[in-house]
Amino acid sequence: MKTSIATVSISGDLREKLAAIAAAGFDGVEIFENDFLAFDGSPAEVGQMIRDHGLEITLFQPFRDFEGMPEPYRARAFDRAERKFDLMQELGTDLMLVCSNVSPHSLGGIDRLADDFRELGERAERRNLRVGYEALAWGAHINDHRDAWEVVRRADHPNIGLILDSFHTLARRIDVNSIRAIPGDRIFIVQLADAPLVDMDLLFWSRHFRNMPGEGDLPVADFMRAVAAAGYDGPLSLEIFNDQFRGGSPKSIAIDGHRSLLALMDQVRRSEPNIAIDVPPMPDRIRVEGVEFVEFAASEREAQQLTSLLKTMGFDETARHRTKDVTLHRQGAINVVVNTEKEGLAHSAYVMHGATAYAMGLRVEDAAATVERARALGAQTFEQPAGPGELVIPAIRGVGGGVIYFLDGKSDLGRVWEIEFEFSEAGTSSDAGLVSVDHVAQTMNYEEMLTWLLFYTSIFRTRKLPMVDVIDPAGLVRSQVIESDDGTLRLTLNGAENRRTLAGRFIAESFGSSVQHLAFATRDIFKTAAALKDQGSQTLAISPNYYDDLQARFGLAPDLTERLRAANILYDRDDRGEYFQLYSPNYGEGFFFEIVERRDGYKGYGAANAPFRIAAQKRMLGTPGLVA
Repeated sequence: MKTSIATVSISGDLREKLAAIAAAGFDGVEIFENDFLAFDGSPAEVGQMIRDHGLEITLFQPFRDFEGMPEPYRARAFDRAERKFDLMQELGTDLMLVCSNVSPHSLGGIDRLADDFRELGERAERRNLRVGYEALAWGAHINDHRDAWEVVRRADHPNIGLILDSFHTLARRIDVNSIRAIPGDRIFIVQLADAPLVDMDLLFWSRHFRNMPGEGDLPVADFMRAVAAAGYDGPLSLEIFNDQFRGGSPKSIAIDGHRSLLALMDQVRRSEPNIAIDVPPMPDRIRVEGVEFVEFAASEREAQQLTSLLKTMGFDETARHRTKDVTLHRQGAINVVVNTEKEGLAHSAYVMHGATAYAMGLRVEDAAATVERARALGAQTFEQPAGPGELVIPAIRGVGGGVIYFLDGKSDLGRVWEIEFEFSEAGTSSDAGLVSVDHVAQTMNYEEMLTWLLFYTSIFRTRKLPMVDVIDPAGLVRSQVIESDDGTLRLTLNGAENRRTLAGRFIAESFGSSVQHLAFATRDIFKTAAALKDQGSQTLAISPNYYDDLQARFGLAPDLTERLRAANILYDRDDRGEYFQLYSPNYGEGFFFEIVERRDGYKGYGAANAPFRIAAQKRMLGTPGLVA
């Protein structure tokens, strides 16, 4: 499988773009004409620079408003094409994209268009060049790949072929199975893009909201299954127009793009086992069986504060590491690790971010296979020297620089606690009824969200839920849930658009994206709330006005409303069941704990309650109104 990306897809000047594209592992690059025109080197110099990066030029684009033009526009169009052919030969590429005509002067007519392309094919053949025709979704006469293919078929010239773009097909909801009837050798290149499902003008949607396959809502995998069935085996190229990407990190976006192509084609290979698809071998997406632990890095003073907070929530210090300054705090199936080592990754994370939940351990079917898939998709593996009696736990770097460890039951990894820790004899006497980790909430800048989403969904057997807007008094926070079908892994990604929101303040104060809160599950939140009160635990005080509205909105019984109010418990309900939420005070630079109870199959995360929780947290911070 040859991978390619259009230079328009990432930010930077041409040199920066090429360096990022090559470093991400792409085989080729589409030269978008404006990127070339803005560069101060000759075509030959640009071509050599690309080859010096180990890349090939898969396509030169776009050539506009060519076919079906009346005179004198027709003659001018052929003159322009000849000049572009000159440029292509100097660059060292043989394929040019012609997008369907949008000019008000164009006449249309399949035979007229085919005649123009037949003549263009003759001219291209004399130079050993090829021309691909692409149907723009907003083309004046050709806006469907089926009609573009008919033009190419009637042109009947070996140097004229079809270019398919997933966005143009899927945005118009054209049946992708029609691609299966097109001969694969007549498809000259395939361009891929995803996009969120939004109702807007096609041109505006395409020019501003495309994203990488797997980051949006379009059925790009179905499109590629049809392309593969047609027998196409040429380059797969990303063509992404996205305002956010234009201002992002070229390196990060290029890595995302390469990862998206590998994950997409692995998915296609598994769903089309009878079609030979050249994609690097890797294990299937990994099933996560649960969150085994969350590890904090802290100073000794902050560790004492965290330990005290955990104790009021029913966690006792259950065990200490045999050789390191690391403690284990356990309740139910929840393991919270506190690391105060003065060296190693934990200490580095503390120096950079302050007290932080820098690592997470996941129980998976196969730890080695998890790392193998992650590595194949470009994730960075992590390992630090193991001391005497310590296990080497497979791990990768998370998107925000933290670490994700993997444990399974196939080896001693399943006995890590017994092997590395010494347990105290005293049992847990302050249990508050917490049983498991319900979800982990990670906060990042909004611009990073698609990267995190692609990272998790490409490695793990998860799905994404629709994005939700969370209203903070100081601005908007975008929230995206990633979860497994059985709920064994639930992640909420919260993207801050400015530092004045609570989420934005957390990023600014902790110097980067990180886990901002952990949600623990209980089977009876009222019993848990009573246990927390008995242990002196402080809870987040919710406005009384919230409860007055709650009773009216849901028709709650007055006694239930009063129980909720007395315990500062928030409430939500969907068509399946009920949801109860209780919050701790903040710890460190904005970290907090949540306790939840799901009843009767409730599937949400209480997003409607977020504005009231945020307002209460800002009051607790002692900053009425907006947080600077």
